[in-house]
Amino acid sequence: MKLREVQRILNETFHKPLRFGQKRHLVFWYDPEGEFNEDIHDLQMDQVRIWELTPNNFFTTKYELEKRYPDSSFLIYARMAKPVPQEDWLFDQLKMGVEFSADKTIVIMRELGISDNTLRQTFEHYAKFFANKRYFTAFHALGIQDYNDKTIDVAVLAVLTHNPLNKLDEVMKVLIRETAMNESRSWEAIEKFGDTDVFWQLVEKAYGYARDEKTLQDLLIFFTLTYLASTAPDLNLPEGWKTYLAVRPMNVAVLMNQFMNQPKDRGAFQKLSESVAKTIHLSNHLATWDVRYYLNADAFKAFDQALIQYIETQLTSGVRQFGHYLEMMNKRRTLHWYPDYRNAYEAVGQAIRLFQLDAKHQQFIPESSAYQLIQDYIKDYYQFDQAYRKFYTAYDRWQQDDSLVPLRRHVEQVYSQSYMRELAVKWTQSLNRQMSDRWPITDIPQQTRFYIEHVQSFVNKGERIFVIISDAFRYEAGQELVERLNQEKKGTAELAFMQSTLPSYTALGMPALLPHRTLRYQWDAENDPEVLLDDMMTVGTQARNQLLQKRVKDSMVIRAQDLREMRQQEMRQKFQPCKVVYIYHNRIDASGDHPASETEVFAATDQAIDELIMLINKLVNNVSASAVIVTADHGYLYQRDPLNPSGKMPRVGGKKLIVNRRFILSEQEKEAEGTLQFSTEGELANEPPLTITVPNGDERFMVAGGGSNYVHGGAMPQEIIVPVVTFKSSRKTAMRQVSVKLMSSTRKITNMISFLDFFQTQPMEEKVRPRRLKIYFIDPDGERITNENHLMADRSSEKSADRVYREKFVFKNRSYDRRTTYYLIMEDEDQSVEKVYDRIPFTIDIAFADDFEF
Repeated sequence: MKLREVQRILNETFHKPLRFGQKRHLVFWYDPEGEFNEDIHDLQMDQVRIWELTPNNFFTTKYELEKRYPDSSFLIYARMAKPVPQEDWLFDQLKMGVEFSADKTIVIMRELGISDNTLRQTFEHYAKFFANKRYFTAFHALGIQDYNDKTIDVAVLAVLTHNPLNKLDEVMKVLIRETAMNESRSWEAIEKFGDTDVFWQLVEKAYGYARDEKTLQDLLIFFTLTYLASTAPDLNLPEGWKTYLAVRPMNVAVLMNQFMNQPKDRGAFQKLSESVAKTIHLSNHLATWDVRYYLNADAFKAFDQALIQYIETQLTSGVRQFGHYLEMMNKRRTLHWYPDYRNAYEAVGQAIRLFQLDAKHQQFIPESSAYQLIQDYIKDYYQFDQAYRKFYTAYDRWQQDDSLVPLRRHVEQVYSQSYMRELAVKWTQSLNRQMSDRWPITDIPQQTRFYIEHVQSFVNKGERIFVIISDAFRYEAGQELVERLNQEKKGTAELAFMQSTLPSYTALGMPALLPHRTLRYQWDAENDPEVLLDDMMTVGTQARNQLLQKRVKDSMVIRAQDLREMRQQEMRQKFQPCKVVYIYHNRIDASGDHPASETEVFAATDQAIDELIMLINKLVNNVSASAVIVTADHGYLYQRDPLNPSGKMPRVGGKKLIVNRRFILSEQEKEAEGTLQFSTEGELANEPPLTITVPNGDERFMVAGGGSNYVHGGAMPQEIIVPVVTFKSSRKTAMRQVSVKLMSSTRKITNMISFLDFFQTQPMEEKVRPRRLKIYFIDPDGERITNENHLMADRSSEKSADRVYREKFVFKNRSYDRRTTYYLIMEDEDQSVEKVYDRIPFTIDIAFADDFEF
């Protein structure tokens, strides 16, 4: 080392902050070869006394240091070997100072606080690495407490892979990530500044990879197939794959599980998985395996594809093992690929629900009165429409391929050819059997009395009420809204229903919801019919506002889109004096009424539910709304497959006032084949009464123009049964999550692969939310020593046995101390601050675990 470099290092040493109560720096430099004997006094160092130590001046040196200059910093240079402690008169001073060496390797070791010279060879081996100042700084920052050959080897790899943790697992995660993404920066650094032979030795020791031709790509195949075998032990793998399986797979299983579940590495794992699948020709073997044997395997997305295909084939072939299929899909929910296939699984799940309903009713709806059919619809039959809607919502979101097309055809057949056809026939028969030709079905709540029966009571009691009218919001959607409100919000939601006006369309349904005495059509030779409410216009926010204020002075009408943009202060100023507020929301009809977007009506229904919850939240949070009613002007019919209109337009009596695919409004009654006719007497104030003609069942009249799949205006239950959702906010209502407890009594692990049981203490119900847990073991230093298990506690069964979850834990193959406390961590995945849900102490007593720490 050159004198300039020596001086630089010494100056840096003397300028370091004093520690542990030191008052000065003492630096001892032993130079047995005397390489710097003639240069020692040429060193330029401020406020540092340079003193030469010889074998004969130990006492004098001690006197100089302790008596004459007790506060001065010293460089003590000795042209001799360092004495052993027993013979060193200055050993106390040496312990208070530091030792300097002009040997580069020794300088590095001493700066790291290493006095064990047996490690010199290891440091010399990495001379090129430590010559890089940036690498040396990063190595020092690792804060290694126990230096040995292994910790140094791993630390070098950690630095070269830009890793802050001195763990081989973390090094491997970087190399897996980069290799999967076709990058090689870290591997090139290892080749240049590290030692690839040492790397492969570490990998063989830790993970069991001992193939002759070692490459990173080959190693990743080894990792992936070993992980596959650990998650699907009963799978009969090809002979050629078995050379890629670790004899003791625990470390690989934990590494891959942790890697694939890290959000930042999700994409890298998926690229790796797809690459390995192609290399091993996975598709050639998949068809030969029983689906039961890879239900818990998530090394490849092909398992999810194959499971979905299997269930689809079974369903379309008429094999009705519905519970079995749902159980199989349930096992996939917490595995890696489920989010990518969520929509496909949801579509299959809703198809199963539809087929279950079809099997329950045996494709038959009994004949009964219109009143009874309505009761049956609101209790049971609406589920057909809901399952059908939810199937298509998920189906439309599934964009990856056309694998669900056969299932879609079967869904369409069951819904349209079985349920809709049966309901249409029985509903038409029930209406034909009515004694009266008037529309309102007796003993059924009527839309025209909505204000009197649902709003007036709040006004009478002086309580403020908000009414949200969502255009075309069906009864089945109202049921889902109530379910979500009761599940998610503080307060209670109740679902009622009413029969809409006929025709069941916006122009009549919206006015009917306002307070009024009379409702009628008005027209003349030059103008189309328009609806009058108490002889006042009804179209537009301003007209409706005037009508509402005519009954309730302190009231107002507002559009939902305007409310969404309002801030809290503005809301309070507007709504503070109001007793009644009508809010008009239009998401579903706005989508369905246009041919270009009618296929999106089910997605619009989902969006409408989200928006309605958002509006309720805004009202409760910003203006302390205590009661909100959600209802609709009408429902709708929608079927995905193209529909053929019933044929020519029927002849009706008098002038046709309004012609629609689902109704004709005319002046006079005239019997027409394939139709139902109703008088407006008792519902509308027109004299003489008008006639409403609707096609039988769900048929459509032939009307020019597109858009016949989404329709309303007729008399089918889906069109004329509208929800009345009443939400009452209550801060006293307690929202809670289900509790999960470790059920297993033992707190001792004795096997590398162990199973533990967890118990969901109560079933899912209203005001009880599910709990998502991530469960794993850690050592006293917080390092994860097992795979992660994801537990979704959301079961609603009343039977305790049905709420038990068995989870498999694979422990790293390392040494465990039976006297040390380890911890089972239950982490709540929905919490962002206090994530630890439970922390349970365990002892681990595994007899044959290796002592390789990584």
